Amino acid sequence: MTAGPSPSPRVLVVRNSEGSAPRRLLPWLAEEGVACEEVEGRDVPTVADGYDGAVLLGGGFMPDDDLRRPWLARERALARRAVDDGVPLLGICLGAQLLAVARGGAAASSHGVPERGSCSVQLLAEAKEDELLNDLPAHFPVIQNHRDQITELPPGAVHLARSEACPVQAFRVGDRAWGVQFHPEVDAARLARWDESALTEEGLDLDALRGRAEQAEPESARAARQLVANFAAVVRTYAAGRRSSAAG
Repeated sequence: MTAGPSPSPRVLVVRNSEGSAPRRLLPWLAEEGVACEEVEGRDVPTVADGYDGAVLLGGGFMPDDDLRRPWLARERALARRAVDDGVPLLGICLGAQLLAVARGGAAASSHGVPERGSCSVQLLAEAKEDELLNDLPAHFPVIQNHRDQITELPPGAVHLARSEACPVQAFRVGDRAWGVQFHPEVDAARLARWDESALTEEGLDLDALRGRAEQAEPESARAARQLVANFAAVVRTYAAGRRSSAAG
């Protein structure tokens, strides 16, 4: 009897707030042969059993704000266990900060200069052989929307990227867990829905931010698409290893 096709690898996507949708991550991962299952933060499991990877999205609050968001303790447990078990994990913005805190690092509220709109990220030398950032240019534009920052990386973490305003833009913990402060899931069109009055209070002009983001969008989308393809490749390799171990 001929065996049927292997099932698609499955990735758990944790949505921490209404505004933190995975957006283009879902179709891009589907194109890479990876199926996604979204859960709200309040439903997050503490282990990634049955999944071949996990994505932790943003949220606009601190990663240890347990009093108002009690599920964050479970999400940190999920991140810790993913690193321990070698499950591929990608933390984005809040998700990156959560991964850092879960593994012994630190993040600070309203730290440094806020980054809004299209900003340039610079890869560090350590990113050359990194599986997530492989084949990305040394500098590339990304969408940013944060005022909180990772201020201390976890013990043993590998620092992979920085920007002018934010020293920690990307890092890796263990073999397959990454945090990125920027938003590969967001395109320039999303800025049309940003709060213009809030940006004005920060001394920023939404029209100017939109113009810069739209101009950089082709390059930004190429870099984000490569990053997602790289993450999907890690997930597929991990999934194949799991199936091989189960069969043996």
